[in-house]
Amino acid sequence: MTTVREIMTAGAECAQSGDTLVVVAQKLRDLDVGALPICGEDGRLAGVVTDRDIVVKCLAEGGNPSEVTAGSLGEGKPVTIGADDTIDEAIETMTKHDVRRLPVIDGHDLVGMLSQADIARSQQSDDTGRLVEDISTS
Repeated sequence: MTTVREIMTAGAECAQSGDTLVVVAQKLRDLDVGALPICGEDGRLAGVVTDRDIVVKCLAEGGNPSEVTAGSLGEGKPVTIGADDTIDEAIETMTKHDVRRLPVIDGHDLVGMLSQADIARSQQSDDTGRLVEDISTS
């Protein structure tokens, strides 16, 4: 059975809790990704910020991305997946929590990110179709 570690994007770069959304947007652009894990000062995962979060939770509300921080958008405990969990567990977690990307942890350490695209590239089309359908209709 394939594990998350085998297909994840390793070496995820974090946005720091205190980074402004301008800095986060620049990191998203430079890394060509749509989401970044948010790490606190202790290096622990504190949430995830997406390009959509910046638009919907800051810009659309009239916020100033030069003043709003990544940490202010991290809501609740982030949904994660273990590096040695199976792809089926990852699909179930994504579907249950209606997310398209998961931070991958090994113990307490962030070791990568898993996206729908990672799953699509590695799995049979019926698994990918099930995941996309479940997330898109919930």
